[in-house]
Parts: sequence; structure tokens; C-alpha cells
Amino acid sequence: MTEMWRVAKHEGVGNVLLERVPLPDIAPDQALVRTVYSLISRGSELWNRYEKPQAVDPSIMGYSTTGIVDRVGDNAGPLHAGDRVTVVAPHAEYSVGTLSPERASGRITPLHDLVDFETGTFHPLATSANGWTQTAGITGSDRVVVLGLGIVGNLILQYACRYRPAQLIGVDTLEIRRRIAREVVGPGIGIIDASSDDPVAEVRALTAGAGATIVIDCVGGRAGIQSFAQAQEMLSPGGLLQLIGLYHGGPLPFDASKMMGKRLIGGYPPSTRRDVIATQAMYALASGEVKVHPLITHRFSGHDAKKAFDLLYEHPDQAMGVTMAWA
Repeated sequence: MTEMWRVAKHEGVGNVLLERVPLPDIAPDQALVRTVYSLISRGSELWNRYEKPQAVDPSIMGYSTTGIVDRVGDNAGPLHAGDRVTVVAPHAEYSVGTLSPERASGRITPLHDLVDFETGTFHPLATSANGWTQTAGITGSDRVVVLGLGIVGNLILQYACRYRPAQLIGVDTLEIRRRIAREVVGPGIGIIDASSDDPVAEVRALTAGAGATIVIDCVGGRAGIQSFAQAQEMLSPGGLLQLIGLYHGGPLPFDASKMMGKRLIGGYPPSTRRDVIATQAMYALASGEVKVHPLITHRFSGHDAKKAFDLLYEHPDQAMGVTMAWA
């Protein structure tokens, strides 16, 4: 086999298609991986890929894949043909990766024996959610609010549970996301319907007027502009606002008068060891501490990528986790 199919996004909004390209070459420290499953990360892949009028570099069309090592370079370390792995790589029949902890794109992590290929596609996002919640420094006395309960927000909710905060509250406009959050986290969580209720007022009511000590804002896209303003209002004095959502399409409304005496951080600090939190995330998936199968609402063949992307874009009320099978 000398060619493969990969997902591309050509000029025009939503112009997602498959194209036939040569199999990539590998460097001595790399491995060629035959993809089994990939996961569409809705936020970045819609707002920063699908919606763009211009063509997008195929190398950024996805970053959550799993597969089987097909062949390895002479200096690929402990990787061997036949190994089960997850790769930070785009949607395609094959990908190239490395075990190097310094690399972001193409980073390979061996799959735990108890993690199946479909579950493993969530590993890159589970890794980030692990790092984000560690950075938040959640304690047993905190009142934690997570804005946006898509895949990222849901994973953050699950990780937040390990710190046993005094209160854990999730906010979203979509019923499907609120329902799945209740399913995976359980009855201890407070859920706010932002489509009908004022999130700021509801958080104040649930916290007896005190507000949240930690707000983790996971709302990306245009909706994140309003979410960021609400996050500042519901935060208590001395509290932390952690910004996760991206691709807002405009400047965020920072109100200095509301943020005096409060803290703001974007994501996690550069000093975070991605390889360390990745190992922790793999064990969380293997143990079942972090549950991802309830998050999967639709499954497609990789050859139906256009349909998968269109569904996520056109029907956010119906779809959340969308995986694609390649083998």
C-alpha cells in the first residue's frame, strides 16, 4: 500500500472531504500507525477548521486518534510493530508519531491494556482536562462551576470530582449535555439550564449568595463571549477564573471592576509536564474513574467524515461525542 485516505478541509465553509495522498515517510525516531478510530473535537475542529472560509492545513484536521503501529524507525525507542497506541494526529487511515515528550503534534502514548481503541481517542482531551483541574487547585472547601458541558467540560467535571469540592455545578444551554453530565457524575452535581435560567443568578442561589470560588469556562466559539462575562459576575472575592474555551471570533469582555481581588489563568502553565499528566489520564481511563462511552452519541466510518462534521455543526442539540472508524 502506497497511498491512504485523509480528511481535508478545502476552500469554503464546511467543505470537508476525503483526499487520496501518498503514505507518509517516517524519520528514524518515528512510527507509522494504522488508524483504528478517531474522535472529532467539536470546539477546535468546527470553530477553527470547519467554519473557516479558507482551506485548512490537513495536518491540523484532528488530533485524537488510536491505532496499531505498522512499522517503526531504527531509533523509535520501545515501540514495536503491533503495539496499540494513541496518537495526536489528524483524521486519516495512517499517521506518523513519536514517543518524544517534547512533541505536541504526533505524540504517541501506548494504550493501557484495559483501554479499547474507541475510549483511547479521548486520551488527548482527558490529558488536558487532568492538567486543567490540577492547575485550578480544587479543594474540599471550593464551590466549583464549570461553564459548558461538551466533551471538555464533561471531562473537567469528572476530574473535579476526585477533589471532592463542597459544591460542583455545571452550566449549559443544551439538554443532551446536561443529561450526560448527570449520568456520568451522579446526583451530587448541580445542573443549570442556561437556555431558560440566568446562570449568574442561579449560581448565586445555589451557593447561598456567596458565588463560586472557582469558575472553569469551557465555552468556545461565539457563545463564549457571553459566558466569559457571566463567569466574572458569578466569581466570589479571591476566586479563580480559569479560561479553557477558544475561538470566540471576537475579543472577550474583561471587566476590571468585577475582577479586582480575583485571579485569571488561561489553561495550565507552560511548566506542566504533558507526559506526566498523559500517563495519569491513561490510568484514569483504564480504571473507569473517567467515563467516556456515555459521551459518544454517534459513530461513523472515516469515509463518512463529511456527514460526521455536518451533524456536529448543524445539530449540536443531538450530537456530542462523534467517533469515526478507520479499520
